[in-house]
Amino acid sequence: MTSETITADASGTWKLGDLPVHRLGFGAMRLTGSAAFHHGTPSDRTRSIAVLRKAVERGVNHIDTAAFYFSALRSANELINAALSPYPDDLVIVTKVGPSRDYSGEWATSARPDQLRGHVEENLRQLGRDHLDVVNLRRMGQDSIAEHFGALAELREAGLVRHLGVSDVEPRHLDEALAIAPVVCVQNRWGLDMRGAATNELVRLCGERGIAFVPFFAVAGEAGARGATEDHDDAVLAIARAHEASPAQIRLAWTLHQGPHVLAIPGTGNPDHLAENVAAGAIRFSEAELSRLNALHTGAV
Repeated sequence: MTSETITADASGTWKLGDLPVHRLGFGAMRLTGSAAFHHGTPSDRTRSIAVLRKAVERGVNHIDTAAFYFSALRSANELINAALSPYPDDLVIVTKVGPSRDYSGEWATSARPDQLRGHVEENLRQLGRDHLDVVNLRRMGQDSIAEHFGALAELREAGLVRHLGVSDVEPRHLDEALAIAPVVCVQNRWGLDMRGAATNELVRLCGERGIAFVPFFAVAGEAGARGATEDHDDAVLAIARAHEASPAQIRLAWTLHQGPHVLAIPGTGNPDHLAENVAAGAIRFSEAELSRLNALHTGAV
């Protein structure tokens, strides 16, 4: 497989509300350093800007970000603004609110409902926009999200936000949100080697309801914010060899094979890795290969 000739449209398309996006998108978290947040060392600004521009050149039109994606020297939103503004008409930028970090990088107390407008406005300021395409409410352990989601629904009515999503939720939270306002996407941690009954049920429910399911750490696995996993099952390695692909590409391709409503937002600060991630959208598994990978996910082998 030649990564340099493949664009994001090979992954297919889905709509976030009325906004069409290619199913292979880009996560901005790793733009700011060698690892997310305060881990690792800050990134090279020029290289990060080049990665963003290359993503758009390769047809990526869905970028996932947040105001709390920053390292000692870099802000993901500022990099996006510098690299891509004025923004292409078809570019959809998705951000999230709820968590926050202080200027030293330490995590602050999760936002109260009345503080979410400030989170939205900070994203607007950093991105240089007058509205946000999609805002996800990241649940921070609260039993009910009704009050927080209701506050975002008011901002949607005010025109600051076009569409809403939820993150780190259970099926009951999705129902709670849908009773208040439309939900266009759900973001949960999920991947080939990350399984859980509640999130698996969410994947199914989202498919039934026409809602995008957008997993995070699909490539990183258990390594999470610190980087991509290097722990690959023999089946993943064998299928990667058969497709002349990397294990990370196989993990991404498996994600996209889980339904037309399942998207992928792999992040990287490396231009070569970006090309590989985009190319993963063109991988097509045989029934036997997909069955073998699905068995890994369910724990059947």
